[in-house]
Amino acid sequence: MNDYLSLDQQLCFAVYETSGEFNKLYTKALEPFNLTYPQYLVLLALWENDGPAQKELGEKVRLGTGTLNPMITRMAANGWVTKDRSSGDSRSVVISLTEQAKNTKHEIALAIKKAIERCGIHPEEYFELMKLLGSVRDKMKRSRIEQ
Repeated sequence: MNDYLSLDQQLCFAVYETSGEFNKLYTKALEPFNLTYPQYLVLLALWENDGPAQKELGEKVRLGTGTLNPMITRMAANGWVTKDRSSGDSRSVVISLTEQAKNTKHEIALAIKKAIERCGIHPEEYFELMKLLGSVRDKMKRSRIEQ
């Protein structure tokens, strides 16, 4: 019998618990680079599109200004990014990768790949999970909008 009110049967709790495990996994894998998981997300976004406005970057990684601004300041101090005023709009700050960030991309990607492999998550399983989670996320977003 399925008891949907038991903690072990809650999808939200399974996602929450798994998220915590992923945070631990990424924290350990990123430790040698002196990066946090949210900083890694910023690097991923910048590796895809270097030089966006800070506001655009925040939207991409879904972080507000209050969280993103101090993080970018720390990343700049640690040599990962630069912050420059936009030549077109002095109110806008452009975030760009440093050579350190560009040159370390492969090494960081390899550390993450190895950490995931150590867990026994195979590439096929990884991409199937991505597909399922994307589907669930999209359904939840649609449901919220339709309410």
